[in-house]
Amino acid sequence: MKLLIVDDEPLARQRLAALVAEIGGHVVAGEAANGREAVEQAEALGVDVVLLDIAMPVMDGLEAAHHLASLRSPPAVVFCTAFDQHALAAFEAAAVDYLVKPVRRERLVEALERARRHRAAQQLPVLPGSERRRTHLSARLRGSLRLIPVDEIRYLQAEEKYVVVHHARGEDLIEESLKSLELEFGDRFVRIHRNCLVASDEFAELRRAADGQVHALLRHDGAALEVSRRCLPALRERLKHL
Repeated sequence: MKLLIVDDEPLARQRLAALVAEIGGHVVAGEAANGREAVEQAEALGVDVVLLDIAMPVMDGLEAAHHLASLRSPPAVVFCTAFDQHALAAFEAAAVDYLVKPVRRERLVEALERARRHRAAQQLPVLPGSERRRTHLSARLRGSLRLIPVDEIRYLQAEEKYVVVHHARGEDLIEESLKSLELEFGDRFVRIHRNCLVASDEFAELRRAADGQVHALLRHDGAALEVSRRCLPALRERLKHL
């Protein structure tokens, strides 16, 4: 992918460029020292990803992100900042990831992979009447915001007024209904119980216990989840076509 690095500190730009070169597979097409330059260069160079600082002169990164989103082919935005209090604003600006300086190599690898998936999704044809779905769910945690990639979610389990999101990096609570999530992501998750949706690619086995109860064994974490009798026929039919 073609990257644009935006930071008002030359040393910070150099460090990010060195990390990108170390990772490989990407090209740093340009650099910018403020948000206005970022928007101008992103449009002129046709970059795929912008690694964007927030606190900058002339135009800050948050305003720049909103302008970038309006381009004919908007790049994926990854914020790279020394402060973590802007996470909510970054999410509202449709960033695909939020990295806190000093940026670690493994986190940059994750962010670039999310940006790649985001760009790939943008290239898919939009069917008449369809709407672009979210690529992340958001969980609020002690005043901060955590973005959970949908493709890293293993299963969703309702608990009272919350839904517990079990994902590759742990568990988080979100204030959304299981029904609304099923309506939005029904092609990616399968209902196995009135309180549980499971990612289609997580099923390893359906196993019947001595008492006749069926459990779904998942590929990760060794989880064994109860399958209700009502959901079992539809689940078996769905698994035939996976």
